[in-house]
Amino acid sequence: GVDLTDIDGIDENTALKIVSEIGLDMSRWPSAKHFASWLGLCPGTKISGGKVLNRKTKRLPGAAATAFRLAAYSLTRSKSALGAYYRRMRSKLGAPKAITATAHKLARLVYSMLKHGSQYVDEGQEYFEQRYRERVLKTLKQKAKDMGFTLTPVETAVG
Repeated sequence: GVDLTDIDGIDENTALKIVSEIGLDMSRWPSAKHFASWLGLCPGTKISGGKVLNRKTKRLPGAAATAFRLAAYSLTRSKSALGAYYRRMRSKLGAPKAITATAHKLARLVYSMLKHGSQYVDEGQEYFEQRYRERVLKTLKQKAKDMGFTLTPVETAVG
């Protein structure tokens, strides 16, 4: 009842490979987090004595995870919100980790579409960038407030 090709980066072949690997029954996984972990797209949590030993993702040779990674890599030049997310993660984390992070996001979208029958609506790159800017400004204002300062916007003269 849903069209997975509505998600940017997922074409017909990718959707077919994903559905053939995972099936249409999402009741096997209690949540999208469990689903992404099963695919091997979640960061590891090897902790011993309060010390983080390893945060690498699991090395699973699953065809579905590979399909999600290829779909994430195809978003490099996309003008969508997912493409903007991938580029932001790539500048922050580097390309391999950005691909995994974006594949994780795609897996969660596919899970929610198949489990709840919801449709994917892309807000676009501008919407994503605007929300990111608002989050950064809110964080900066809170940090300034905690330190006893206030932020005021600078008016620039256009001319």
